[in-house]
Amino acid sequence: HFAAYKGNRADAPDDLIPQFTLIRDVTDSLGIPNIGAAGFEADDCIGTLARHYTQNEDMDVMILSGDHDLLQLVDERTRVIIMKKGHGNYMVYTPETLLSEKGLKPRQVVDLKGLMGDASDNYPGVRGIGEKTALKLVQEYDSIEGILENLDQLTPAVRKKIESDLDMLHLSRKLAEIHCGVPVACALDNCLLTLDHVQIVDKFEELEMKSLCTLMGVATGS
Repeated sequence: HFAAYKGNRADAPDDLIPQFTLIRDVTDSLGIPNIGAAGFEADDCIGTLARHYTQNEDMDVMILSGDHDLLQLVDERTRVIIMKKGHGNYMVYTPETLLSEKGLKPRQVVDLKGLMGDASDNYPGVRGIGEKTALKLVQEYDSIEGILENLDQLTPAVRKKIESDLDMLHLSRKLAEIHCGVPVACALDNCLLTLDHVQIVDKFEELEMKSLCTLMGVATGS
């Protein structure tokens, strides 16, 4: 347990909290299932479902997100699509594009985060090791284990930083790792997109989202 994990995140503003329920209502009206498990993070739920469908259901999976941590889930059957700024701007990551774009294998994403930490999740990694140094180390020695086996090859300054912060290195890597054993399930039949036009119109008119009705090609009563 790391008490500071995500401790830098302020409580949700009062006017935002009711919108969580609202979002669920909207996704329900669109027939989109909302899946989660109490006490588990969304990343872990996503990872669990992705692994289940690729390994047990013989399916290809695409994960759409803005969270780069999910890149560790990339494999021959799992693509991670990272959204970028701007309409329709995104990058599709396969093992090949991850290697060419970032110089990393999927499993190395966890090692990179273990070394450099993650400011958004509030775990520090090795103090004094930034992304550039972390990336160089992971690329050269393949993994944290490889780095630790070759400490004598590192510059004295980098070696000292790592040796002085070993506990946080291992803890940060543990926090960065997505766990794919969450007790969560989703029936594929529930994921088929079948739009109930009446339900959609009722909800969108209630929320005064008429432009979305137009975008989705559903007619309003007004």
